[in-house]
Amino acid sequence: MEKIASFTVNHLVLLPGVYVSRKDKVGEHTVTTFDLRVTRPNMEPVINTAEIHTIEHLAATFLRNHKDYKEKTIYFGPMGCRTGFYLILAGDYESKDILPLLKEMFSFIATFEGDVPGASARDCGNYLDMNLPMAKYVAKKYLEEVLEDIKENQLVYSE
Repeated sequence: MEKIASFTVNHLVLLPGVYVSRKDKVGEHTVTTFDLRVTRPNMEPVINTAEIHTIEHLAATFLRNHKDYKEKTIYFGPMGCRTGFYLILAGDYESKDILPLLKEMFSFIATFEGDVPGASARDCGNYLDMNLPMAKYVAKKYLEEVLEDIKENQLVYSE
């Protein structure tokens, strides 16, 4: 079997950043999958399930209510390795194109107050596994240390 694209990325040199993971054609339309790498693989601790779950709820709610991206958002969710998230958007994008959106979204998460959307037994299959304070910490760290001063080598996969 061939390796899938995400397993060909050199995780030994991958930095936290925003990467185009792949572009797919669906009929005549392009769909772009982004790798939102929040922690450095195999070097930093992974994101715990409670905060990654909380970020998922907040980010998905934010995106599906965003005036410009709600109709373009196909998916937002955590990577199995818990070092980041996948964002899939309808359209042909580069990493730089979505930086304003990501800054807005992670700022929203970092400053969120109140009940986490969908954090109830009726709305979620594991609603008790949430940690808003740590989700806010992770979002603020990614915003300040990565998104606000992102470098070129954090926008395109290196060899």
